[in-house]
Amino acid sequence: MRLSTPCANREPRYIGVKSAQYPGKHASQVNHPADNPSPRAVNGRSAGRWGHVYAAVDLGTNNCRLLVARPTSSGFKVIDSFSRIVRLGEGVSNCGMLSPEAMARTVDALKVCAEKMERRGVTRQRHVATAACRAAANHKEFLAEVRRETGIDLQVITPEEEARLAVSGCMSLFDDGSEYGFVFDIGGGSTELIWVAARPDRRCDIRAWTSLPCGVVTLAELYGGREVTPDDYRRMVAHVADMLVPFEREHRLCEQVSRHRVQMIGTSGTVTTIAGIHLGLRRYDRSRVDGMWMAREHIEEISRRLMGMSYEERVSEPCVGRDRADLVVAGCAIYEAIANTWPCARLRVADRGLREGLLLDLMLDADRDTRGSAHGAASA
Repeated sequence: MRLSTPCANREPRYIGVKSAQYPGKHASQVNHPADNPSPRAVNGRSAGRWGHVYAAVDLGTNNCRLLVARPTSSGFKVIDSFSRIVRLGEGVSNCGMLSPEAMARTVDALKVCAEKMERRGVTRQRHVATAACRAAANHKEFLAEVRRETGIDLQVITPEEEARLAVSGCMSLFDDGSEYGFVFDIGGGSTELIWVAARPDRRCDIRAWTSLPCGVVTLAELYGGREVTPDDYRRMVAHVADMLVPFEREHRLCEQVSRHRVQMIGTSGTVTTIAGIHLGLRRYDRSRVDGMWMAREHIEEISRRLMGMSYEERVSEPCVGRDRADLVVAGCAIYEAIANTWPCARLRVADRGLREGLLLDLMLDADRDTRGSAHGAASA
């Protein structure tokens, strides 16, 4: 099964390798002249992507995150950002509804996003909500409240769109020599798995994907997150492993993994947290984490160490803190189930994904709009 984009007017299937230009030694600088044209002017006005400031909000089950960016010749440069743990999906797996408390926390965070976008003069934007809103029966009422209180128009996207955007946002982290890529995104309410094949023109073909109805929030609510015994942890891993069996049975990814033809990329708070602990960071530093490689055995060693800690010990870990202390072990269990099923020797850590994919889409749309306007003017 191949994933095509959900909008009829979008170019299907292939996702270009572009870079999200960030400061730091792991920033990727991939030039794609066709996708990142030089500044031009039409009728004295800045053309395409170059005339805009862009913004993207990713509202997940656990986090509310914003990026604001300007285009560059090799991708874009982030000029503002925001991230807050809001736990929008808290309890949704049990009652099927967003709680008033969770909605209030989220609206407060989105007000901050709206203020930042107004201050930065954003002219093109797209804002999406994922698993928690897909699952909640009252999500339409919540979206209406967000629009009324903040002016932000949130769109609930499908798992297919979420997978496509996640891959698009981190494609610049794939090595030139990789024949295949496997991207996983451990969220709060779902986990996306995407299998891609590289092409000679540095684009990737999404061969298969799946969205598991299981993330760090839902798994922790099912098995517990504060105090986790070794038996609890084993049950978590087995629970997720069972979900992976149909995907492997259909697509036989293990054959390519065993031939060392696959690069694995993890884009989630779980893997970035583990990476920060591995580096011994006293304060999380994205420029050191994004793009780094980690050996599987190092990830598993840190996972077991976190599982063996008490809740308060995890709270005191600088890269975990109180907001993640009851969720990080569930994330470790999800990673372990994935790594046991597809045992790649190492993992590349991505502190990027869906928001970056949204920004790149917005820039391509701006280019298309300009080409369409210029063609219409020429025809007239």
